[in-house]
Amino acid sequence: MRDGGARLEVGEPGGDADRYGDGEPYGSESLVRPAADEPERAAEAALRPRRLEEFVGQRVVRDQLSLVLQAALGRGLAPDHVLLSGPPGLGKTTLAMIIAAELGASLRVTSGPAIQHAGDLAAVLSSLEEGEVLFIDEIHRLARPAEELLYVAMEDFRVDVIVGKGAGASAIPLSLPPFTVVGATTRAGLLPAPLRDRFGFTGHLDFYADDELERVLVRSAGLLGVPLEGTAAAEIASRSRGTPRIANRLLRRVRDWAQVRGDGRLSLAAARSALQVYEVDERGLDRLDRSVLDALCRRFGGGPVGLTTLAVAVGEEPETVETVAEPFLVREGLIGRTSRGRVALPPAWEHLGLPVPAPSDTLFG
Repeated sequence: MRDGGARLEVGEPGGDADRYGDGEPYGSESLVRPAADEPERAAEAALRPRRLEEFVGQRVVRDQLSLVLQAALGRGLAPDHVLLSGPPGLGKTTLAMIIAAELGASLRVTSGPAIQHAGDLAAVLSSLEEGEVLFIDEIHRLARPAEELLYVAMEDFRVDVIVGKGAGASAIPLSLPPFTVVGATTRAGLLPAPLRDRFGFTGHLDFYADDELERVLVRSAGLLGVPLEGTAAAEIASRSRGTPRIANRLLRRVRDWAQVRGDGRLSLAAARSALQVYEVDERGLDRLDRSVLDALCRRFGGGPVGLTTLAVAVGEEPETVETVAEPFLVREGLIGRTSRGRVALPPAWEHLGLPVPAPSDTLFG
């Protein structure tokens, strides 16, 4: 393994910066979206842990990954290829950077959408050095020809360069030095089985518990040089949807409020006041989330109601409601999806301060 760790961008990484799995965009105005745009990724860079022992949460994946890396270093070989799956904002990119740092290797970064042709991938693979780590974000969005090229490269460390065209074309095998692919995906089910089978280690990242997010916030506050009270950390963590990226984003907004309207300290009162200004309630719901619940409960009596009708009622596109608001609302047990449409569940009525209808009065249940 060679020393380094320099990050080299390859192509234009789409990542989950503006997409979530199936390619639907997030509204940029939401503080609780799990995706990040490029300016925010730059802000995140200063807060990323550099080593596995600094990485908070994901204990099982962290311990398993530590064994894989230590064993590879002990043998002096490149470790097995690594696949990281899970929702945006949980640390897949950070873990890829940590893997390269732990190995003392350089990191190449690209994404599935950036590789449109097999030739694009061949150019990247042929320039890799021994022991280098290739991080492919949104690997489930690779073009099919690139996927097939990657199969051979991951298994045999070889790419076939096509020379000529038509009937006279021939394939010249080009050997590659041992390297490690780290793939990240928000939609593991979309990965073809042949590609999934090439990964020797697969780790799934789960949402964080509040106490883990508190540790993330305390660490981030220390790096930002701002005083964060324990009660404020707990308050921010409880509204962060189990996602470190959202927790760090809310922390920065609370810092802004404390700097402009407070005394500079991140207290419980400052956290509550700031998050009220930014319309993130005590359960982590934002304006769109509450609009969906309000329309579903007040205007449609709890449903069921079709997605298009619900989207018109809140003044958004159906794709926005389905990909931005619904995942969290369903995970929190606030709404349900049925064959006849969306329905409000009892916690939704309670959250809005409305009496829960009897089962006979509504069509949910």
